[in-house]
Amino acid sequence: MDRRSFNRRMLAGGAAATVGVTSLSAMASDSAADAPRAVDPPKTAPAGGEVRRIKMYAEKLPDGQLGYGLEKGKATIPGPLLELNEGDTLHVEFENTTDVDVSLHVHGVDYEISNDGTRHTKSHVAPGAKRTYTWRTHAPGRRKDGTWRPGTAGYWHYHDHVVGTDHGTVGVRKGLYGAVIVRRKGDLLPDQTCVVVFNDMMINNKPAHSGPNFEATVGDRVEFVSITHGEYYHTFHIHGHRWADNRTGLLTGPDDPSQILDDKITGPGDSFGFQVIAGEGVGAGAWMYHCHVQSHSDMGMVGLFLVKKPDGTIPDYEPHHPHAGAEKKSGGGGAGEGKSNGPESGGGKSGADKSGGGGADHAHH
Repeated sequence: MDRRSFNRRMLAGGAAATVGVTSLSAMASDSAADAPRAVDPPKTAPAGGEVRRIKMYAEKLPDGQLGYGLEKGKATIPGPLLELNEGDTLHVEFENTTDVDVSLHVHGVDYEISNDGTRHTKSHVAPGAKRTYTWRTHAPGRRKDGTWRPGTAGYWHYHDHVVGTDHGTVGVRKGLYGAVIVRRKGDLLPDQTCVVVFNDMMINNKPAHSGPNFEATVGDRVEFVSITHGEYYHTFHIHGHRWADNRTGLLTGPDDPSQILDDKITGPGDSFGFQVIAGEGVGAGAWMYHCHVQSHSDMGMVGLFLVKKPDGTIPDYEPHHPHAGAEKKSGGGGAGEGKSNGPESGGGKSGADKSGGGGADHAHH
């Protein structure tokens, strides 16, 4: 099921956002093929409060890599994109099918120490064993002392914390990582989500100069999640598109003071996300994204955001190019629902998402 169909099924009758999608119709064009598709009002995330249960597996992949998946034999790098709404609780029944200890450690959400996913808390999983990790989320609110407690909403991630060292250095290097999105009630939901992980000198553990590429059509609302692992600082840059440097990547109105970016520095353990309207103001094309550290981009930390015209064509793009394999990325997933996109797809959707946003195996990168 594609992202748009999934959204309609899961969110039928949901509240429509009052913020309109900017049309590309004002762009100069002499061809009907350049015109944007008609778009429905964007869907929004519902209130949280649900309890979700999913199964996740750690397993070996070809070439010595490791991955997480929502079904046996369907692990991906990145692992499933997991989506929640503030107030949701997620129980992850985790099974280790590898021959080494593995864990599941998450950033950004609430959990008790017994769910830390570290060796010193004895919350790792031995080969062939299972355990359940419980993650909780909350909405913002005022503490008893009058100070403000922030909510859990944000672009987060999970990863192994025990393979190779007590910090999971080898596990992360081999591909045991994935994205987590926690949405706030009313957040705009994308048509698809793309997860980009800078892991040492690789993107999503792919070899240099080999993508991954992501595909959309002019007018699609596309969400990017950027995560950094490894030993180096990077700068995420995307051509022709930009975002606001805040929690959602979207401006809240004409007076929002958030800085507008098209390049953001990231260090190991960092994560952020944003949404763009594909081709807005610039049209279709093979738009490059890459690490803007010059030597890193020269060494192959680069991929393409392939934005098609409504007729499916991409100007000045040769799909037979050896690095042209495009992936249509859909995010979002609902607890227990999922499909896998293969070990290099960057995730599937996880049953953790009821929002219809992007998700793990049914979470997705």
